[in-house]
Amino acid sequence: MNNAIVFDPALIAKYDKAGPRYTSYPTAVQFHDGFGETEYRQQAEASNASGRSLSLYFHIPFCDTVCFYCACNKIVTKNRRHTLPYLERLHREIALQGALFDRSRPVAQLHWGGGTPTFISAEQMRELMRVTGQHFQLLDDDSGEYSIEVDPRETDDGTVALLRELGFNRLSLGVQDFDPQVQQAVNRLQSREQTLQVMEAARREGFHSIGVDLIYGLPLQTVASFGRTVEDIIAQGPDRISVFNYAHLPELFKTQRQIDASTLPPPAVKLEILKSVIERLTAAGYVYIGMDHFAKPDDELTLAQQAGTLYRNFQGYSTHADCDLIGLGITSIGMVGDSYSQNLKGLEDYYACIDQGRLAVFRGVQLDADDRLRRAVITDLICHFALDFAAVERRYAIHFPDYFALELTELADMETDGLLILSDSGIRVLPPGRLLIRNICMVFDRYLRAQRQSRFSKVI
Repeated sequence: MNNAIVFDPALIAKYDKAGPRYTSYPTAVQFHDGFGETEYRQQAEASNASGRSLSLYFHIPFCDTVCFYCACNKIVTKNRRHTLPYLERLHREIALQGALFDRSRPVAQLHWGGGTPTFISAEQMRELMRVTGQHFQLLDDDSGEYSIEVDPRETDDGTVALLRELGFNRLSLGVQDFDPQVQQAVNRLQSREQTLQVMEAARREGFHSIGVDLIYGLPLQTVASFGRTVEDIIAQGPDRISVFNYAHLPELFKTQRQIDASTLPPPAVKLEILKSVIERLTAAGYVYIGMDHFAKPDDELTLAQQAGTLYRNFQGYSTHADCDLIGLGITSIGMVGDSYSQNLKGLEDYYACIDQGRLAVFRGVQLDADDRLRRAVITDLICHFALDFAAVERRYAIHFPDYFALELTELADMETDGLLILSDSGIRVLPPGRLLIRNICMVFDRYLRAQRQSRFSKVI
């Protein structure tokens, strides 16, 4: 497929409004407390008949220091002993969850996120993986997609070697920006040397994929300064590069209140930064996967997109579309059967629930037929920049022009603006529309139509 991008400032200005990132549909805004442990158990039991592989997500919330831009659920502490009661409960939760799923279902995908997963000790990492293997069928042939987010400040050569020994084969490094002034402004002091050392260690240990996360729109960033970071990263040749838009929402995230808003790049400069990033990465041969993600032409994500098998979930783009996702740890989100669910967010609430021998699920949503249909439409668009009407009609027994008459009328305006091409057979997103794919997906979001107040970040 042609993954060219056209950066059109006028179109971006017209469509730059708030909207979901569609790591799920329905989005987490639709989760409710009417879906709890009982409903989750029912979905888990029913899912066993499918024989689908499993995906496990572990949330390790601890961080040594707070990054002011961070919107993640985290516990900032320098006392490593605080991990002990958490991991004790996490081990129990693994046992509770493992009892719900047939042991014959292999774990094709596993991810440790945070927080800072490498905050915990080597011994604790070994024990967490050992307990996981007691209750789930982990793959021992390196064929699974086992990934971990690492903070280079909390990772050395020994840690990287241990992670590979434990079965991890994909590594994602948080970088954000190498500029010392920007790092100071967001309270993340991380040397270039620390980062490159971890990348080199990961290569030596034979990790299948190395990814780097950057953020544009941070305090004191300029086109030139961020360009130097991007060029430096390109020179290191990671397999994947994610360039996220910083959304300044201090009313929602307390740590962001420590950022001086007057130092944030103005919208026009922010757009110029994004334009420069796109030009630099595409010139270097990286393929725009979508939604801030770039990958090398031979990366699994690129190949999956070309094959039409790319998927998107709470961890971002994925090559495993056929897994039930089990969330473990505070605030984790799962996708089991025809449902989404989320664990308790508060540490003490989570501890109390696990201590009572109960699952920590406190809210979720069960999808109806319309949800499943719209999820499929949005997934195809956001992963492949195209939609085949006939394929959707066969799968869901609908007549697309009738079912989505209102949506097709709205898409006609986007066609006039050059974002996409509508035909009798489907939708094809054009290069100017790829940066605005969230806007196109939003047309099919029936919940968004009824929502009076935005709870999402801007699309650009």
